[in-house]
Amino acid sequence: MSSEAIIGGMPIEIIKKKNLKNLYIRVNPPEGNITVSTPSDYPDEEIRLFVLKKMPEITKVRDRMLSQARQTEREYVSGESHYLWGKPYRLQVVYEGNKYEISKLPNKIILTAPERSTKESRERAFNEWYREELKRVLDGVVSRCEAKTNLHANEYKIKNMRTKWGTCNIFKKRIWINLQLAKKPIECLEYLVIHELVHLIEKNHTHRFQSLVEEFYPTWKEARKLLSEMPLDHIEKGEQVENEEQNYIK
Repeated sequence: MSSEAIIGGMPIEIIKKKNLKNLYIRVNPPEGNITVSTPSDYPDEEIRLFVLKKMPEITKVRDRMLSQARQTEREYVSGESHYLWGKPYRLQVVYEGNKYEISKLPNKIILTAPERSTKESRERAFNEWYREELKRVLDGVVSRCEAKTNLHANEYKIKNMRTKWGTCNIFKKRIWINLQLAKKPIECLEYLVIHELVHLIEKNHTHRFQSLVEEFYPTWKEARKLLSEMPLDHIEKGEQVENEEQNYIK
């Protein structure tokens, strides 16, 4: 059951579900709409009080989301600009054959695609190419970062995430890397790997966490600044994105 309420001056969508045991607040990209998911028998007044209590956190997450620029929608046609490791390349699309192939020249990327290809199929081909580029570089970055920190993850995986650059499952020692990092300067990838490795010994962003990141990667502020200035991937209004806990407030 879904309803809407104004709490703390903000419109809040409240969704009550039978199978939930706890209350969750989510800030949804790209416009920062707020959703509260609760057990079906949760009292409305307690929902309101919980949201008010969490309002500073909600505002912080929402402001961060709205301040980050996003790319315009890509059509994967000739003339567009696409990034690889922080450098922009002009895209040239050649329609021939029945396979997708991508090659990189000094200043342009050539995408060969079937004549009847769609935007979605060209995007999939591009993302697979980015995935291979990221895999190619990631092993070396991981080796350097693990040597610096003497910390080791059991597994590194790549996922196309829309609202965060990486995540660390502390218990499984598994680190997820955002596919979009293939578009950013390589120092951004190095910073992200260091950041997630430190989470293996310090779960939250405490003073100790920041001190360790500083020790292992002294130029982390410059790398983080690059990430905050370069645009995120495009998201359509109302588009559903994967479950990314960074935008959940419990």
